[in-house]
Amino acid sequence: MFSDYSWSELGSIFAMQGFAGLVLFSVLVLMALGLAIIFGQMGVINMAHGEFMILGAYVTYLVAGFFEAFLPALVPISFFVAVVLAFFASGALGVAVEMSLIRFLYKRPLDTLLATWGLSLILQQTYRTVFGAREVGVTLPSWMMGSLPLTDIIEIPINGLIVMAITLLITLGVYLVMFRSRLGAQTRAVVQNRTMAGAVGIDTEKVDRMTFGLGCGIAGVAGSAFTMIGSTGPSAGQLYIVDTFLVVVFGGAASLLGTIASAFTISQAQSTMEFFLSGSMAKVLTLLTVVGILMLRPQGLFTLKVRR
Repeated sequence: MFSDYSWSELGSIFAMQGFAGLVLFSVLVLMALGLAIIFGQMGVINMAHGEFMILGAYVTYLVAGFFEAFLPALVPISFFVAVVLAFFASGALGVAVEMSLIRFLYKRPLDTLLATWGLSLILQQTYRTVFGAREVGVTLPSWMMGSLPLTDIIEIPINGLIVMAITLLITLGVYLVMFRSRLGAQTRAVVQNRTMAGAVGIDTEKVDRMTFGLGCGIAGVAGSAFTMIGSTGPSAGQLYIVDTFLVVVFGGAASLLGTIASAFTISQAQSTMEFFLSGSMAKVLTLLTVVGILMLRPQGLFTLKVRR
């Protein structure tokens, strides 16, 4: 497999695939952070998480078209406006779903799986009806196109750097919210002991609603980032939902650090193997490796110690 390449060619290949893996890592982290908050903190198996991501992608598509048609002078900043609107659109839908559906299914994980799977199909058909079955692409501002030459062989896409910068900011924001804010303290209190949290005056229903909305909003930001590396279609979210659950379970369902470490490991492994093997074989080998590790360590890479 490696004998057909020289050492310099292998170095260039690993460098380029490593950077491609970082872009995939960024999207997986954004998806997995939202899912880790919902699944890890609330115990809800949200099979519609990919559709919240695609909502963010479609919002980005609509915003880009609006700026091109009515505000061409502001096109250079249109993407960042779209990221903010995607967060609030997906977050608002998440709050509505929690209030109308999820709050009746707490402590019934299999029921949440079936209910959100049905919601996933409904949202896919809604997107197909509104936007059509064909995939659409977002026209990025000119300054976000092109690449930066690292060496004579290796070039780094500018949009990949922007995706990683957004991921870094969102990850920092999630850390601040979960560990340095009132909402984060209330969320962790509800996770550890819901009855006691309610007894000391915490509105547990409001915390659930805001937590679910936050997780879905982060998925919307992932959708905006997704438009920079791929086209958007009604069922595109399903391509990432399995990998996202794999990241969350492998890293540890309630650990943000584990989510990041797991996303990095899986994305780098898949990106490198896809160059030398087929994409399907890379996924199979990655899945088998993760399953083997989980058999030895079923709690995942990182776990939180919670007093029972």
